[in-house]
Amino acid sequence: MRVAIAGAGNVGRSIAQELIDNGHQVMLIERQPKMLRPDRVPAAEWVLADACEVASLEEANVAGCDVVVAATGDDKTNLVLSLLAKTEFAVPRVVARVNRAENEWLFTEQWGVDVAVSKPRVMAALVEEAVTVGDLVRLMTFRQGEANLVEITLPPTAPYVGQPIHAVPLPRDSALVAILRGKRVLVPSPDDPIEAGDELIFVCTAEVEDDVRAVILGADSVERTRGSR
Repeated sequence: MRVAIAGAGNVGRSIAQELIDNGHQVMLIERQPKMLRPDRVPAAEWVLADACEVASLEEANVAGCDVVVAATGDDKTNLVLSLLAKTEFAVPRVVARVNRAENEWLFTEQWGVDVAVSKPRVMAALVEEAVTVGDLVRLMTFRQGEANLVEITLPPTAPYVGQPIHAVPLPRDSALVAILRGKRVLVPSPDDPIEAGDELIFVCTAEVEDDVRAVILGADSVERTRGSR
């Protein structure tokens, strides 16, 4: 997945590093030369440009991105970029940072914003959750990192598609807490079958994330995921 992030401050760099760690291609767009610090996130592509200028966005090939993240510290800039990304470049997913709570009402589809959030980890998770099938996406961390809320969208090839939940041998310290199926939110019961396209939401410790991935997606999924990063 190719992601463009406008704003190379602490928030933008945090999002960039997390997405890079999860195997995605990231381009950081920054208009202030003093903030252009490629050594901070060396795996990212760095572009010195004004994200509110159509010509700059064309030169950066924003139209070729799957996601644009407006992560600057200025709400006006984030809104203008969101609108340009959606209307001029038809970017499928636009995630925007809200800096001031009183401006939150502006961050709507009318301004090209698909999701408006403020936390770097949540922003990164929303980017991935929208487009990632067949891998584990960490949505949130609890208890100072002791437990995580994670999501897996089931591909048709997943080993337990069509089987009831009680047949899935989940590891210790993990629990399936919800199934998102279309527009429905299902509370799992042992006899419910899981289907291709289901978004399975788990709570588990970091230590068993790879085990959950291996059970739900197949034993080779962990090495396959690592090999793609």
